[in-house]
Amino acid sequence: MNAYPEGLHLPALQEEAPTARPAKPRLAPRHRLSLGKPARYGVLLGPALLLLYWSVLSATGWLDPRTLPAPWTAITTAVDLIREGRLQENLAISAWRALTGLGFGVAVGVALALLSGLSLLGGYVIDGLVQIKRGVPILALIPFMILWLGIGETMKITLIATAVFFPVYINTHNALRAIDIRHVELAETVRLTRWQFLRYVVIPGSLPGFLTGLRFSVTSSWLALVVVEQLNATSGIGYMVTLARNYAQTDVMLVGLVVYALLGFGSDALVRQLERHLLRWRRTLGQ
Repeated sequence: MNAYPEGLHLPALQEEAPTARPAKPRLAPRHRLSLGKPARYGVLLGPALLLLYWSVLSATGWLDPRTLPAPWTAITTAVDLIREGRLQENLAISAWRALTGLGFGVAVGVALALLSGLSLLGGYVIDGLVQIKRGVPILALIPFMILWLGIGETMKITLIATAVFFPVYINTHNALRAIDIRHVELAETVRLTRWQFLRYVVIPGSLPGFLTGLRFSVTSSWLALVVVEQLNATSGIGYMVTLARNYAQTDVMLVGLVVYALLGFGSDALVRQLERHLLRWRRTLGQ
């Protein structure tokens, strides 16, 4: 006896072939805004082209050597200064000033950024004062720095540290304020300690901003160094350039300018390598 109403039959599951799954649509390849994988030394293309144009204009006579000496003249003068010991001696003093001011400025900038970014009261007190000071040009502080600290090394290093402080503070503070609130709530849910919160939430969240500020700060340290070494300095690359200006030695002045450019370019490249290493987990267009 059929248990089902007449005309109604169950499908023969065992006899039917299983239906094929619809094919997944193939995703279109993701296009990059860059033209491909960046070359390892591609950043040298711009300086190489500048050197090429400079050499061509000097060789063809378009550049007056009394106004801007040729590249080979700068190399010859640099070799003579190295043989005399003047270049490396002044370079060592300038590097010490810049690095000392950079260290103090970065340390103070990070410390105040943490106090201002992680504390509501600290943000009200510190950030307002920093923004007021930010509107005052560094050059306007030089007379007061001389009055307060004298004309010696303390004033020079303090001025460099002041110029370094602001990029580090502003970028680190903004990165702290931009940390995803969901990460903070998750840290509270799993009951992270204060040290664990700093290690797993604060440091990874603020590291990109800090490294960006560090790049600006490294450049600011060399720019401030140019200014302070014009102020009653008796050593350093700036002093060498000032002395050469008094005697109209354009070749020595050019060597000092090239040294400043190489120091800024090289230090920025080091920070970029550090940034690429520390943030290797982050995929960007430049990777």
